Amino acid sequence: MKNRNNVRKIREDRLISKMELARLAGVSAATIERVEQGETCRMETKRKIIIALGFSLTDRHKVFPD
Repeated sequence: MKNRNNVRKIREDRLISKMELARLAGVSAATIERVEQGETCRMETKRKIIIALGFSLTDRHKVFPD
């Protein structure tokens, strides 16, 4: 099942490439691609992406709405 998230929109609004976000988050570019396509990912991966995008964990719903 695909999960809607705002990773791609936020990344593009901030002019960050997939490779750069992957580097900042400490994950692979393939992982960023999968997350942006709505594939499920581990909580730890979400945490890394939220922080890499400059959000605090309390703002996680802005990146990954439930």
